[in-house]
Amino acid sequence: MKILALIPARGGSKGIPRKNIKLLFGKPLIGWSIDAAQKSAFIDRVFVSTDDQEIASVANDLGAEVPFMRPKELAADDTPGIAPVMHAIDNLPEFDWVLLLQPTSPLRTAEDIDGIVRFCIENDAPSAVSIYEVDKHPFLMYRQDETKRLQSLIPDKPDIARRQDLPEVYALNGALYLARVDWLKEQQSLLGQETLGYVMSPESSADIDSSLDWAWVEFLMGQGYAK
Repeated sequence: MKILALIPARGGSKGIPRKNIKLLFGKPLIGWSIDAAQKSAFIDRVFVSTDDQEIASVANDLGAEVPFMRPKELAADDTPGIAPVMHAIDNLPEFDWVLLLQPTSPLRTAEDIDGIVRFCIENDAPSAVSIYEVDKHPFLMYRQDETKRLQSLIPDKPDIARRQDLPEVYALNGALYLARVDWLKEQQSLLGQETLGYVMSPESSADIDSSLDWAWVEFLMGQGYAK
């Protein structure tokens, strides 16, 4: 069972310029994902997929591999997320599994990586993704009609009086996408009907998409969540 850790890090970033190599708590953002993968008991190689020479140089300095550059056409704003994954596994055919690690999830740890791999093995599943329990429940959400009147987002929801009685609901956190390579080639997607959900804590699920997200993660790291 050979597992490739794949970290996609294109050069373009509009919300936070040069985000992937910007220093976060003393380390380039991409470095947190590289470190977590390197510390995992299951990862065989850590590969960064990038179209940017500076990112490639930083990744190499941090101990990751960049055996080839990602084509520019696979690094556009509208490039599907699966595209760089398929490009990598087509060029690295010796792996049985691929684990996608978004660099925008710096609080994901080696323990999380090892946990999702064990979770997949123990449940004999071809795919698993990381999730977290949401704090804003969809049963409590509404949309407005053309007259601004509220309509329940879920019109046929059961009548639940207490918040603690609401059913658990989860969302993808973007931190971990694990799939068997043959299954991935067949599905052409990191999510399918056989995909399991691996639960992570809300704090470990923090995802950086804006300056406010960045400040929140810096705060969490200052509180001891950085590993």
